[in-house]
Amino acid sequence: MSDRKPAGQFLDAAIGLLQRVREEEADAVEAAGTLLADTVQTGGRLFAFGAGHSSLAAQDVVYRAGGLALMNLLAVPGVVGVDVMPATLGSALERVDGLASAVLDASPLRAGDALVIVSLSGRNALPVEMALGARAAGVRVIGVTSVAYASETVSRHSSGTFLKDHCDVVLDSKIAVGDAELSLDTVPAPFAPASTVVTSALMQAMVATAAAVLAERGVEPPLLRSGNVDGGLEWNDRVLDRYGDRIFYRR
Repeated sequence: MSDRKPAGQFLDAAIGLLQRVREEEADAVEAAGTLLADTVQTGGRLFAFGAGHSSLAAQDVVYRAGGLALMNLLAVPGVVGVDVMPATLGSALERVDGLASAVLDASPLRAGDALVIVSLSGRNALPVEMALGARAAGVRVIGVTSVAYASETVSRHSSGTFLKDHCDVVLDSKIAVGDAELSLDTVPAPFAPASTVVTSALMQAMVATAAAVLAERGVEPPLLRSGNVDGGLEWNDRVLDRYGDRIFYRR
């Protein structure tokens, strides 16, 4: 019997989405994780970018216990989260042409690196331009997005394209346009977004794949441990020192 309470309905919806991406995105996750492993093994650096709430999933894999120490956040001032005032400024900046080019020019990204771009809609100028510019510079791009937006909305980039059109690998979160899983007659708007749950799960599945692929190749994955377990801080110090030239969040 289905749960009639909103909390249970939301959890059921999130679980259903997770099951879909597990079944339908398995090959893409494997490809994305392998791309990250290839980049680590060949001396490249790893970066993640997201704007607004998409930044939450990008931040979730940076300096993270159990994650790859080489994953750096490519931060764009004003669009990382809701710490700017007014909060609507971040959304406006996503639609500004030229911002991504300026960020890339000032960033440490170089040919041979990998960039994970998280954008639920993939329609705004910032993620599209970011993917275009990064690939032109020899950076390999993984896009984490909802492909449904490409058929149900109009691109806000001058090219008329979406993030998914400029990636080496695309992970489709399967989130419906509008990102709201529930509706009630008594509530005037749809509610309960699941994009963060699903996108973060995709990101962690990709990183887990990368670690396993490296290990299969005989390469020790540069993983961080929790600083709250005995020996964790010392472990992390060794990893951060060993790979210091490929880590930018500590400088």
